Amino acid sequence: MTGGRRILALVLVAGVFILDGYDINSMALAAPRLRQPLGLAPEQFGWVFSALLIGLGAGSALIGPLGDRFGRRPLIVFGCLAIACATLGTATATSLTAFFIWRLLTGLGLGAALPNCSALSAELAPEDKRATIMVLVSAGISGGALLAGVFAPNLAALDGWPALFIAPSILAVLVAIALGFVLPKDVPEQPSVSAKPARVPQLELLRTPWLFPFAVFAVALTMNSANLYLLSQWMPTILPHAGFTVDQAARVSGLSQGAGIVLGLTVSWAVDHWRPGTTMVAAYLVVTAALLLMGLSVVTGPGAWTALLLVAMGGVSGGAMAFPALTAYLFPPRLLSSAIGLGVLVARVGAIVAPLIGGAMLKAGATPGQFLLAAGIPAALCALVCLGLPAALTVRRRQPAAPAPA
Repeated sequence: MTGGRRILALVLVAGVFILDGYDINSMALAAPRLRQPLGLAPEQFGWVFSALLIGLGAGSALIGPLGDRFGRRPLIVFGCLAIACATLGTATATSLTAFFIWRLLTGLGLGAALPNCSALSAELAPEDKRATIMVLVSAGISGGALLAGVFAPNLAALDGWPALFIAPSILAVLVAIALGFVLPKDVPEQPSVSAKPARVPQLELLRTPWLFPFAVFAVALTMNSANLYLLSQWMPTILPHAGFTVDQAARVSGLSQGAGIVLGLTVSWAVDHWRPGTTMVAAYLVVTAALLLMGLSVVTGPGAWTALLLVAMGGVSGGAMAFPALTAYLFPPRLLSSAIGLGVLVARVGAIVAPLIGGAMLKAGATPGQFLLAAGIPAALCALVCLGLPAALTVRRRQPAAPAPA
């Protein structure tokens, strides 16, 4: 690919991550607006919030790895079209069952596309800037969530809650068409792989020498996903109980994703130029501290909470971008889609359970402070697991270089 076409491809791949970030936030922002038109309370949406994650996990593990064998392009384009159809379907839902089904299908489309988007961005990036480029591309997650939070009030005012889903469905179609033209059919998926790749590359990750690096990656990603979805799905509902209006809560949730872009880029620079393990541990200790300051009421008031939420939620969002970038340092190119896809599947355990726990806490009458204290637990565990990153990175360095293709 020429330099200009390569850059355009990376920009469009970032557009897929924007769709993911928007979708993470859209249902959470729509839920508080459904009580009057549909008679549905936000507390009823625990399983609906998890439906996207179930679909994303299944799609990442079962569909996404096909890109390692058949090419990134068809999986990414197909995923975007599936996202468009399912997101538009969400705008027609009138019951919890319908919301669940459409969100599940949206997740499947995202699961087909995202692992291949991450792998493709690694393959297109210069080796010495791989983590930074991957984080720049995946910053679309935070960018999409930011757009959802900032523009949700305007979209809802324009055409009610369905507009929150109609807008991204149109964007998904446009991204799919553009990627279909920009990505060539012969994108080199596996530079420097042996002539006989494994028929089921996911199984390689469960054997020596890749089991330990994959375990560190998957467990840390699980803890981060639990925090990401616990905070992003329930903050628009929690914050009005802490002195915020509904629209203020939506905008704070969106702005925190913007902070995630800044923090994600900072972390990625340190991963490329410093010590990945130390970087990730320090980042999650800062997130933990911010959550504890709010949860223990050391800091109070909407203004102070907004600042700390930008740090906490921004740090978690930045971590969601940095972890896939680390796979380029943990695994060889032939295992990238499989590692990301299988890691996302494992991480769905935390992502699915966390919104359900949040819903149960709300039903039990938990205060915003108690909710944020609970969010501090996976943040602290993530810092603990990241202590194993230096040893995990050493495994890749010790592997002999694979022979070039014949």
